[in-house]
Amino acid sequence: MTDGGATNPDLDEGTDDGADEDVPESLSFAEAAIESPLATAELCRVVGSRVRELRQALNMTMSAFATDAGISLGMLSKIEHGQSAPSLSTLARLAGTAKVPVTALFRGLDEEHDLVIVRAGEGHEIHHDRGGPDRLYQDLGTLRGPNRIIEPMITTITEPGGVFPLYQHPGVEFLHVLEGSMHYGYGGKAYLLNTGDTMQIHGEVAHGPVELVELPVRFISIKVYPASESRGAGGG
Repeated sequence: MTDGGATNPDLDEGTDDGADEDVPESLSFAEAAIESPLATAELCRVVGSRVRELRQALNMTMSAFATDAGISLGMLSKIEHGQSAPSLSTLARLAGTAKVPVTALFRGLDEEHDLVIVRAGEGHEIHHDRGGPDRLYQDLGTLRGPNRIIEPMITTITEPGGVFPLYQHPGVEFLHVLEGSMHYGYGGKAYLLNTGDTMQIHGEVAHGPVELVELPVRFISIKVYPASESRGAGGG
């Protein structure tokens, strides 16, 4: 697969003006994806950089890598330098030679990603059957999608009394007390949590506040569900 005894992966890095030995295709990956010249240039740069990194990681010369991928040395040089947009079949061959999925060639591309920003005091209020004006549950924001993976909440309790529900859910939960103190139940026992204390628990075990010691009590809870679970918001 590699040139015998080759130790310099950038050996033979000169250009070859020969045409690509691929069967010509009417549409490159960049042209098929978007018509903007600037976006196309960025795609070519990212793919070229990734191909070069992967080739060098295999300690392969450009000549050996091009041969294994079934393309000309000149075409590989243009791709690595971001001067050419390879066809989809060429991308597949480059990825196959590098022993990575095609998507690995696009790693580092500046793409749009979901994000959630919840401004101070703007958390979405969650209503519980046992809630009331003295208990406020606020969702601190969850990424879009069919499955809720992380559920961050802030709970504020300002008055004593009443019955606190216990909760059970898949995954784990992390708590951090921002203000006040309370006894927090977990699996039949209660643990005193003061301002600044944290606690991490298994969600399947029944848990929740059982006694308020110093009001107001305000704490953050972050539930982390298994990736396959889809859950609605709930208190903790």
